[in-house]
Amino acid sequence: MIRGMIFNIQRFSIHDGPGIRTAVFMKGCPLRCEWCHNPEGQRNRLELSFILHKCVGCGRCIEVCPAGAHAVKPNASAFEGEQPFTHTLDRNKCIVCGKCAEACAYGALSVAGKLYTPEEVIAEVLRDMPFYKNSGGGVTFTGGEPFAQHEFLLEMLKLSKSEGLHVCIETSLFAPTDMLLEAAAYTDLFLADYKESNDDLHKKFTGVSNKTIIDNFRAIDAAGAKIELRCPLIPDRNDREEHYRGIADLANSLSNVVEITLEPYHPLGTSKCENFGYDCKYDRREFMDKADAEKAAEFIRSLTNTKVRVQ
Repeated sequence: MIRGMIFNIQRFSIHDGPGIRTAVFMKGCPLRCEWCHNPEGQRNRLELSFILHKCVGCGRCIEVCPAGAHAVKPNASAFEGEQPFTHTLDRNKCIVCGKCAEACAYGALSVAGKLYTPEEVIAEVLRDMPFYKNSGGGVTFTGGEPFAQHEFLLEMLKLSKSEGLHVCIETSLFAPTDMLLEAAAYTDLFLADYKESNDDLHKKFTGVSNKTIIDNFRAIDAAGAKIELRCPLIPDRNDREEHYRGIADLANSLSNVVEITLEPYHPLGTSKCENFGYDCKYDRREFMDKADAEKAAEFIRSLTNTKVRVQ
């Protein structure tokens, strides 16, 4: 039996393809983007989130933890307004059994990741079928990188199409070409990321070359797949004219790009990094100015006939 790991099934999503959609977030990704806004999607395993400011120091987690990973100590030197205790989590001891999350009544602890069969996922998706029909929506498989769980993804794609669902895949396109072409037969729209046009910078910012990604853009385009080019705009990383020209050049070189979507940076990933115990490689706490994103959009529009919008 095929089972895969999902870290969220988000209903009533309006930013993951046309219409009202259900977004299925799959765990595992070969990229390590500095600005990743879903860091809990990078590793294909269960992970524990700990949100310190939600903790009330009740100690229930200590009582149920079999590994002794939690400790709560009084903090007599706390200033007014500060927590009067210190809660520490030793992630080296944690076995991610989930017992502490079950015991926590305040949402400070939770586990990212749950195993599903393809049938279980699609049954959840089908609950909102009337909304898809009325809005032109459907299901979007995202992550993480969906192709990191290729067999699981393919089964869900087949089931989705058998139910008449409109299907999107949000992907970095950093995957074997044959996997992408196999999936294309069951996919209405690829929401394909284009993060950086300079290969050396792409390696620096994401950990991988963009050459495979560009080759795969051309492969799925030649196969007739519809593509929405999704471009994150990251201040002090890729927010420059050279990259904007690269976006337009790529769109102009393909036959089936229906839209270019610019995605201004938001800092959600920074707090998630803290919650999951990761180091933040890009620790900007401010949203990108929407006006700067609109200027980028205007520049790209001057170079292409493809529709350009800012999300």
